[in-house]
Amino acid sequence: MFNKKPYSLIITVMVILLALTGCSSSTSKTEVSVNKTNGSENKDKEQSVQAGGDFTFALSTAPDTLDPHASGMAVATRVIKSIFESLVYQEKDNTIKPWLATEWSVSDNKKEYTFSLREGVKFHDGTDFNAAAVKYNIERIFDVKTKAFTAATYLSDVESVEVVDTHKIKFILKQPSATFLTILAHSNLSIVSKEAAEKAGDKFGLHPIGTGPFKFVEQVENDRIVLAKFEEYNGAYPFAKHDGPAYLDKLTFKIVPEEATRVGSVQSNQLQAAETVPPQDILAIEKSGQLKLWEVETGGLPYTLFVNNTTAPWNDVKARQALKAGIDVESIVNTLYLGTYKRAWSALTSTTFGYDDSLEGKDGFDVKKSNQLFEELGWEKGKDGIREKDGHKLTLRILNDAVNREKRQDISIMVKEQLKAVGIDVIIETTSEARSVLADAAAYDLRGNSRVAIDPDDLLLFYHSKQTTDKGGINLAWYQNAEVDQWLEAATTEQDAATRENLYKQIQNKLIEEVAIIPIYVFPYTVATSLQVQDVAFDSIGYPLFYDVHLTQ
Repeated sequence: MFNKKPYSLIITVMVILLALTGCSSSTSKTEVSVNKTNGSENKDKEQSVQAGGDFTFALSTAPDTLDPHASGMAVATRVIKSIFESLVYQEKDNTIKPWLATEWSVSDNKKEYTFSLREGVKFHDGTDFNAAAVKYNIERIFDVKTKAFTAATYLSDVESVEVVDTHKIKFILKQPSATFLTILAHSNLSIVSKEAAEKAGDKFGLHPIGTGPFKFVEQVENDRIVLAKFEEYNGAYPFAKHDGPAYLDKLTFKIVPEEATRVGSVQSNQLQAAETVPPQDILAIEKSGQLKLWEVETGGLPYTLFVNNTTAPWNDVKARQALKAGIDVESIVNTLYLGTYKRAWSALTSTTFGYDDSLEGKDGFDVKKSNQLFEELGWEKGKDGIREKDGHKLTLRILNDAVNREKRQDISIMVKEQLKAVGIDVIIETTSEARSVLADAAAYDLRGNSRVAIDPDDLLLFYHSKQTTDKGGINLAWYQNAEVDQWLEAATTEQDAATRENLYKQIQNKLIEEVAIIPIYVFPYTVATSLQVQDVAFDSIGYPLFYDVHLTQ
């Protein structure tokens, strides 16, 4: 048995989970990455590929760590997926496929999963991948010294792990789980070298050793991460067009926070690729045809404004309805993202299992209605245009991060301007240390966030009453609804897909009905490359894969 109690007491889990923002969405539907330069799907088998060459990919921020168990950032996952592998992976039709595992069986009571493992697999340090290594990884995740808060949360249903033989491992769960196989495909549950992890201790993220197609070479803080081809690789890499070692000799991730510099470096041939292309550059690239643009819609939770359901007057659903009616989401998305981002309508993105498309088109923006509702609540406009009641002005405190990623600070500015029309005094508070603020229910009224994840079960972390930020969860709205709690818990164990889907639809409708949230946009992960770059691929939730990448002259 594993001692998992300490994790319920460690509030710093919140920091790790929040770092997944924009990033680690949910089960997604089929989503094919498209090279928008020529509009063709990236499916055809290469007949002749010239192996070799160096490839440099510009990241928008530096990873927190390259330890897959401890990482909480999507940007780290973009690197981790080249170094490490998981037992299984998720296909783009939601099915789970073998990776380091070759097959598995499930007991009649749905509480025991036995996996047969690939034989002959080596870690980059030459040690063997086997059942003992898998068992060590699970134990490492539950060791508080690893600080694997997200991974431990995902594995909360695991009671124990047993080595059956050299290449067979059994997981015993506390209860049946609808998400267990899917969760095993998460990058946070990648398999690391036991010997390397024990040797490096808490410094393993600086010396990562996995079984993936690229091995770690060096990391220069806030500058670059260098990987090299793992010549002995002969795995079953997901979504791949070839077998054996990767084509590239060297894969370098360059840290380039400035958008203009990132894209400009590709245009000037200093780098071969850059991520998170800003909207204005997307349009320019599509028009010029001088670069390739690769794009995929990320799954999970869209960028959403979480309304604090506990601070007055926003603890009144009528006040939240009035607030939502005063915000023109359509205008915000079109103005800031120039038609390159899709508007969000729900707590899930459209590529996520359980998404309810019946919520689309139900806008809610109505300044007249907003004013009327506030007046019915007794909030009257003063001489300065700001509403007052019982000697108090109507204020809304928006908590922003210090970095204007994806123009999120600009969203707050537009919201502030729009809400002037209905008499709300918006105060924007920007901080680089949001942790302490978010743990205080009285400290803010509105907070934006998003999440890339592999299953809609992540909704539980955001909306269950026991997952408030002071308890280590990500319930940024401090939302409390016993019925939603029951639905979230039921969906976690429900084995029937149709029933589970319906539960998530009920949850989405209730969140919109009670205005716990105001969905804003769905993030399209975009990569600009030089014309010589071929076969960039994406996994089921939008992470780039470099195993098939090769360069032409």
